[in-house]
Amino acid sequence: MTNYAADSKQKSPIGRFLFFLKLLMFSFYLILGLLVIFWKGLPIDISQNYRILFGVVLIVYSFFRFIRIKQESV
Repeated sequence: MTNYAADSKQKSPIGRFLFFLKLLMFSFYLILGLLVIFWKGLPIDISQNYRILFGVVLIVYSFFRFIRIKQESV
């Protein structure tokens, strides 16, 4: 069994800032996708089918970003 503390190195301040920014963008796309789907007063006038489709695309994209964040941190 390996010691996690010995194997990992502390990230630089820039690395930590970029990691936080990536998590922030993941959250942004996830919340935006949910808002597009469920917010009835959306100021953009598009049909319900296209709103759901656009929201799902944003949510899927956010999970692709999350997978990339996870792969980079390993």
